[in-house]
Amino acid sequence: MTAAPRPAERAAGVRQQPGRWLALGVLVLAVLLVAVDATVLGLATPYLSEDLQPSGTQLLWIGDAYSFVIAGLLISMGSLGDRIGRKRLLLLGATAFGLLSVLNAYAHTPGTMIVTRALLGVAGATLMPSTLALIRNLFHDPRERSLAIGIWSAAASAGMAIGPIVGGFLLEHFWWGSVFLINLPVMALLVAVGIKLLPESRNPSPGPWDLPSVLLSLIGMVGVVYAVKDTAADGVTWPAAGAGLLGAAALWAFVRRQRSLPVPLVDVRLFRNRGFSGAVLADLLTILGLSGLLFFLSQYLQLVQDRQPVEAGVAELPAAVGAVVAGLVAGTAARRFSVRAVVSGGLAVIGLALAALTTINVSTGYPLLGTALLVVGFGAGLSFTVTADVILTAVPEDQAGAASAVSETAYELGTALGIALLGSVVTSIYQDFTGPAGTPEAAHESLAGAVVAASHMPPETAATLLTAARESFTTGMTTATAVGATSLLLASAIAWFLLRDQELTNEPTHH
Repeated sequence: MTAAPRPAERAAGVRQQPGRWLALGVLVLAVLLVAVDATVLGLATPYLSEDLQPSGTQLLWIGDAYSFVIAGLLISMGSLGDRIGRKRLLLLGATAFGLLSVLNAYAHTPGTMIVTRALLGVAGATLMPSTLALIRNLFHDPRERSLAIGIWSAAASAGMAIGPIVGGFLLEHFWWGSVFLINLPVMALLVAVGIKLLPESRNPSPGPWDLPSVLLSLIGMVGVVYAVKDTAADGVTWPAAGAGLLGAAALWAFVRRQRSLPVPLVDVRLFRNRGFSGAVLADLLTILGLSGLLFFLSQYLQLVQDRQPVEAGVAELPAAVGAVVAGLVAGTAARRFSVRAVVSGGLAVIGLALAALTTINVSTGYPLLGTALLVVGFGAGLSFTVTADVILTAVPEDQAGAASAVSETAYELGTALGIALLGSVVTSIYQDFTGPAGTPEAAHESLAGAVVAASHMPPETAATLLTAARESFTTGMTTATAVGATSLLLASAIAWFLLRDQELTNEPTHH
């Protein structure tokens, strides 16, 4: 039931969008699905590898193709939505996402899987910026908008937590393609309901969609992300260095071109706004510090503490619970105290929780893990909700798609940097463990490789190998967590400085 406008809103002449809360439900569905999809592939990889038998390089591209493309196209797709209509782009992207999920599920060769994952990234790049931009246009009352952004943020957190549980259940009962097929009915529901409930919104004077800018953005982001990931995995190589230089040059040319265009894809002058740039930088550093922990925590729970996939997924639920609760109260807290107090405080809380996790060992009990994850989720929910609100309201309503895309790009770049940089810390420490005589090289490549190698050894030798490998992995993970904690405390200090005097508006926007 849609709430009646308050007297202040009627007096201000603000027209509230009818059915806006039901429309928010549609947008939450899209965010939930994208978040779930981001987590299930990792669980499905062992089963997929056994069936398709990709090479090591092909397996990396199966994992990376989606994130490379989505990082490269987010800004372009956010700007496209501002031009052709955010509802239209969302529904087209959702339809394509559903159909491409079917192709992913029935891919029979590694090459096909790589191509379909890349195409899924194109569709995925349309969804997140469109959902956040539509919230900007659905909710003109700032308090309602803050709550809506909190619900949107909570859905993303819930999806990240639900993904491993749903994926684990499906993989225990069906074949690996089932983790992609669940996208189809959800997307069908989204499109059917979205046609009826979502209002169209676009920039009334959009200007052309500049194709050279699109290509420069794609080449720049893919080049930089590839260089970071490849350097973390194999050290500095000529291909990685070349990709990094090409990417940096393309991004420099992109910025130059945006400054010269009468109607750019994204107005780079936005970064002169201290609140906008502070919120984006805080998001990037937060994700950088968190992504390594979240990526390796699943391996710790399953391969060190020997939990089943579903059990490991349930063990990570406190983070989602904390994020959901914080997302719902973040806007109110930012108005009562201040934006910088809530964002900086949330980031500091995450940093302290990560610092507590540096004390874990192979046999650490769940109470410490669960409590730390709950605190991490709560801090992240506070920070991400308020920074999203700051980013979204720092621009005119007709540029909401491009601003949302900048926020999402920071998230993707932070994830790539975090997994690559913190992953290299874990890997370098892990590979130095001393195993029993006859330990194969594959056991030093990854903890999963050590578990497989141990299954082919005599019991006593296997136990010695697993003990050494698990202790080494845990040491690597706690070291990376310490780096992550430092990153979060740095982000907290930066947010305190850059978000000074930043406030969430209480004035309704007119439409």
